[in-house]
Amino acid sequence: MSSDHSSFSIPHSSLATRRRRVALLGATGSIGENTLRVIAAHPDQLELVAVAAHSNWEKLAGIVEKFRVPHAALFDEKARSAFQSKIPNPKSKITLHAPGVEGLLSLAKLPEADTVLVAVVGTQGLHPALAAIEAGKTLALASKEILVLAGKFVMDAARHHNAQLIPVDSEHNAVFQCLAGRPADAAVRRVTLTASGGAFRDWSAERLATATPADALRHPNWAMGPKITVDCATLANKGLELIEAQVLFGLRPEQCAAVLHPQSIVHALVEFTDGAMLAQLCPPSMTFPIQHALLHPARSAAGTESALDLDRLLALEFRPVDETRFPMLALAKQTMRTGGSAPAIYNAANEIAVAAFLENKLPFPGIPRTVEKTLAALAAEAARDPATLDTVLALDAEARRVAETFL
Repeated sequence: MSSDHSSFSIPHSSLATRRRRVALLGATGSIGENTLRVIAAHPDQLELVAVAAHSNWEKLAGIVEKFRVPHAALFDEKARSAFQSKIPNPKSKITLHAPGVEGLLSLAKLPEADTVLVAVVGTQGLHPALAAIEAGKTLALASKEILVLAGKFVMDAARHHNAQLIPVDSEHNAVFQCLAGRPADAAVRRVTLTASGGAFRDWSAERLATATPADALRHPNWAMGPKITVDCATLANKGLELIEAQVLFGLRPEQCAAVLHPQSIVHALVEFTDGAMLAQLCPPSMTFPIQHALLHPARSAAGTESALDLDRLLALEFRPVDETRFPMLALAKQTMRTGGSAPAIYNAANEIAVAAFLENKLPFPGIPRTVEKTLAALAAEAARDPATLDTVLALDAEARRVAETFL
């Protein structure tokens, strides 16, 4: 991976003279909700011009009405029809775009939008993210699966179109800030992402064998959707983030590390070859990285959350990850060393296994077992570097099919 990532360029100065216009794909999820809080707190700097959701049309209608959004899309066709009947008044001046991926692509390329924030769960946001890049938008990326599945193609497109890509994930946004928006260079020795450890941070291996979906969804620090919360419990989330960091910042596998940090206040650390280390700290709320991504390079008062109070007793704890209890992290590191299509297989198998666990069709330890078996079954394909995006998507579908057979 070249270290010359023009995708990390500074936004055009003309944006500083007017409000940033934001298209939000995934408006009804947890990232979407926090993005709306940030936009509401900065009406003089941010304007919401488009929103999309999968099927929660009632919530989307409330967002459109509150923020007076002129463009909307619903992935599900029945939900789109329900939304259309909810707002039949032509004076509302709402353009309702097509259902499915077509609607997401339309919003991603919207001429009125400066920044497209992609917070679509899973890999459905891949083509909209590429469309935003090709249209010259600033891409604020919250869907980590996109870079895990097709990071090579996304980063190549960003360089080719001289488009800016700003990570929204708290850990990658923290690294972005520590590197002052530049890619990692020869002076960077290691990037360390912190992990809260999720609901099972202190559980024994014996107890993990009986963990239920309800147990896994009790995250101690963050309020997120069910899939990502289970990923936090297995530490697959941290594994995906390590893969994403490698792609985003042009790192070698051995330069990417993770450490347990129960307080979720330090989000990432960047160590340099001279032994110095920079860390980014803020409270465990997604409004901080979202605001940074939407306003970059400007800084503004938070407006949504209280900052850290250093006058209070503040203890920061770090400890290594026990990869025998959390094998999903070890498997992620294995895929990074393998390279090629291995990360895409890891991601696809994990999505299938987590869905089965949430439906009580798979025990908690079955998640890493399913991923490991799928990687082994597709070992030959995993080692090959995909030549085209279609190749990656076909392998993604095949990995899901294979993972299903192990359930």
